[in-house]
Amino acid sequence: MAAVTVAGLHKSFGATPVLRDVSLSVRDGEFLTLVGPSGCGKTTLLRIVAGLDHADAGSVLIDGHAVDALPPKRRDVAMVFQSYALYPYMTVRENMALPLAMRRLTRWQRLPLVGRLWPGSRLARAAIDARVEATAAPLGLAPLLARRPAQLSGGQRQRVALGRAMVREPKVFLMDEPLSNLDAKLRMATRSEIAQLHRSLGATFVYVTHDQVEAMTMSDRVALMMDGRVLQLAAPQEIYDDPAELRVAEFIGTPKINVLQARRMDGALRVGTQRWPLDVGAGQGRPGPAAVQLAVRPEWWAMREAGAPAQPGEALLEGQVAHQEPLGSETLVHVQVPGQEAPVVAKVPPAEARGLAIGQPVVLATRRALAFDEQGMRLRDVRWFGERRFGVVGGPGGALHV
Repeated sequence: MAAVTVAGLHKSFGATPVLRDVSLSVRDGEFLTLVGPSGCGKTTLLRIVAGLDHADAGSVLIDGHAVDALPPKRRDVAMVFQSYALYPYMTVRENMALPLAMRRLTRWQRLPLVGRLWPGSRLARAAIDARVEATAAPLGLAPLLARRPAQLSGGQRQRVALGRAMVREPKVFLMDEPLSNLDAKLRMATRSEIAQLHRSLGATFVYVTHDQVEAMTMSDRVALMMDGRVLQLAAPQEIYDDPAELRVAEFIGTPKINVLQARRMDGALRVGTQRWPLDVGAGQGRPGPAAVQLAVRPEWWAMREAGAPAQPGEALLEGQVAHQEPLGSETLVHVQVPGQEAPVVAKVPPAEARGLAIGQPVVLATRRALAFDEQGMRLRDVRWFGERRFGVVGGPGGALHV
C-alpha cells in the first residue's frame, strides 16, 4: 500500500477555478473521505490523483514518488466510478478479469479465439481466473460470475465494480460517489461492506461523497471541501465537535446547526431580547467583538417550561413552538425566537415534547455554544458565567473552550 500527498494543486476549466492551492496527505492504509457540496472540486481532485486530469500547478506523490508525468495505468491506482462503468456484453467474471488481462496477457493472447491457443495463454488465464474467484468470494459474487450486468441489482453491480478494482491489488483505491445510485437501505448495507473491506485489506482509500453520513461513518479522517479549497482535515468527530469555520459547522450535522446572531451589550452577549451569560473573544485587556455568531447543535438544547429561570452557566432562549417532527426515538421541535429569522431546532426526547402545542411558549436552555466572528471564522475562547459577572461557574472546568 502507499501514502498519497497532493501539494499546492491548482486547476481551472477555462476562466473558472476549480481547485485553489489544495494540499493534503493521505496516510498509508488510511480511509480518507473528500466531502463537500456539488461543484466544490472533490471529483476533480480525485481524477488528478488518478491521472485522468492534469493540474495546472502543483504535484501528486504516491508512495513518495511524483506521478504527475505518469499515465493512469502506471500509477498503480484503481478507481471505482459512480456509474459502475461495467461492460454490458461481458460477464461478471470477464469484467473483473479485464484489468489483469490487460496487464498480464499479450495482444495476441487477448484475441477471442486464437488467443486461447497462443503459447502461455492457458497458464496465464488460469492464474487470472483463480485471482478473480479469490476476490469474488468475500464480496459474495461467486454465484454471480456467469451473469451479465443487466441481470444484477444495483448493489451487486457496485460490488462487481469494487471487485474489478480489488482484483489487481493496487496501491490506492479511489472511489467517486460509488453509492449515489443505490437506494437508502442498500446504501447503508454497502457502506458497512466498504468499511469492512478497508479493514480487511489495510489499503489506502480515497473516497469522494457529498453525503455527510458516509463521510462520518466510514472514514479515518475527513477533508471538507468548499469552493475548491480544503476548509478542514480532521477525524469525523473532531470536525463535528470542533469545526474551524461556520461553513464546516453548518455542513456537518443533521439537523443543521442553529446559528444565532448576537451582539455585545452590558458586558454580555444578547441574542434577541435574551442576555446570554458568556464572554467571547476577550483577552489581554481587550473586549471581544461587538457582533458574534453563536452556533448550537440541536441536541445541545434542553426544554424548560415558560418562565423557568436560568441555572448557573446556562443560557436561555424564549420562543413559541412553530412545528414538531416526531422521529420515534427523538423529536425535533422548531421554536420561533424573536429577533431570529429561522426557527431554532431542538432535538429532545419524545417525553419532553409530548403535549406541546403549536404556538405554545417554551424556553430552550443550553450550556454549550460555538462562537464565530462575522466572517464565519472560529472564536475559541468562550467563557460562561453565572449570576456573578466575573465568577466562572458554568461549563466543564469553568472556562469552556469549544
